[in-house]
Amino acid sequence: MMARNTGILADRAIAALFEAGRLTSEKELDVDQIQPASLDLRLGAHAFRVRASFMPGPSHLVADKLDRLKLHVVDLSEGAVLETGCVYIVPLMERLDLPAEMSASANPKSSTGRLDIFTRVITDRAQEFDKIPAGYSGPLYLEISPRTFPIVVRRGSRLSQIRFRVGQALLSEPELMALHASETLVASKQPNVTGGGIALSIDLAGDKEGLIGYRGKHHTAVVDVDKKAQHDIFDFWEPLYSRGRTELILDPDEFYILVSREAVHVPPHYAAEMTPFDPLVGEFRVHYAGFFDPGFGHAPAGGRGSRAVLEVRSHEVPFILEDGQIVGRLVYEHMLEQPSSLYGSGLGSNYQAQGLKLSKHFRL
Repeated sequence: MMARNTGILADRAIAALFEAGRLTSEKELDVDQIQPASLDLRLGAHAFRVRASFMPGPSHLVADKLDRLKLHVVDLSEGAVLETGCVYIVPLMERLDLPAEMSASANPKSSTGRLDIFTRVITDRAQEFDKIPAGYSGPLYLEISPRTFPIVVRRGSRLSQIRFRVGQALLSEPELMALHASETLVASKQPNVTGGGIALSIDLAGDKEGLIGYRGKHHTAVVDVDKKAQHDIFDFWEPLYSRGRTELILDPDEFYILVSREAVHVPPHYAAEMTPFDPLVGEFRVHYAGFFDPGFGHAPAGGRGSRAVLEVRSHEVPFILEDGQIVGRLVYEHMLEQPSSLYGSGLGSNYQAQGLKLSKHFRL
């Protein structure tokens, strides 16, 4: 494949940003912090509990807003509980000094979304969450609001990830159709490609036991975000079964883990992202954590049959989902180069070849 001059930065180029001083951090990077097409961001030593979420706006630094809006400061150095229904702002260890032609975007990590932790990256003078304009130089902050479970976090916890891009990297609809024809991006005989993305639908038929998903329980114990397989599934989740019906009524303010009907494939020279909630398909939100790395679902990387796990929350009114209903769209972007390691290939990736799967924190 010819070298490109626009696209998403791969792992080697992200490492080069550190070497050039374009990315700096309070401490040395974790060995697995750089992913194939993104960088995990780490929490700093303190969390500021604030009265409400806010946007800095073009004239303000985040620190100035925190001075006015903070209620108290939480020390994260030994770990601390962040409560549901509260909003916290945490300065991150990493900061940026981007070149003039380079922008970035952020998203919750997959495990963060599956715990219903609402996170957004904020920059100084920001007018949008999770969007870092080209040439930005300054600190990064993370807004955190646990929605279903109280969580334990500490300095160095990784809840969010950032992607870097040069120029316009999105595939057009004709490019998307051509790539699907050659690489099968979603396992669908007649892919629905509109709005710049390729549709995913919901699987409510269930597995051989009829399991279609999980609903989060209320008033649970805390989840430690840094510990794998520490918590019993049934202490936190109610399994949902089809019982012969291929529909599910979403109750307002409940949180569901469901799965796409189609397997998803992200070829090595591309990255994908689930587009945010679309009011045209229904009154619900799907998928907090939108990044799919190069190699997700790629057979040579051990990913044949990987499906998209969907974090679903209804808005305002009950809403009936039916099996096969479109619930979201994947947009694809060009990589500047193929990563040195693909998702799943020896990286210990948690969700390669997944079906319906809760976050790594739970055990049966």
